[in-house]
Amino acid sequence: MELDHVNIATPDAAALAEVFATLFGLEVVKRTEVADQGVRVVKLSAGNAVIELTKPTGRETPVDRFLARNRPGLHHICFRVADLRAKVAELEARGVRLVNREPTIGAAGLPIVFVHPSSCGGVLVELQETP
Repeated sequence: MELDHVNIATPDAAALAEVFATLFGLEVVKRTEVADQGVRVVKLSAGNAVIELTKPTGRETPVDRFLARNRPGLHHICFRVADLRAKVAELEARGVRLVNREPTIGAAGLPIVFVHPSSCGGVLVELQETP
């Protein structure tokens, strides 16, 4: 089984798409509106997965109610990187705030670093070095 997508509720899908495109090199592959769900969606290709950014189109829609009760997003999403230290250096050069600069070992037994939610539209991002 492979990850299909991760959905992130956000008050500004276009702005958050720009953050992910700039910081992680993700490409927007689709923009759409789902009228019966009251959302605008921006999809970004992340290799074998898709990041789906969802913005409410009006008040009292399911995503609007979610955002009223919670902060935008979910707990975290994870990206695989070939060279974690190089990516950390690149992000620091861009002024990106990190939770931990030095890699720790994650649940998969691989080195990880977290990018602080304040640098990614309220979303905690895990970077995992994958051989």
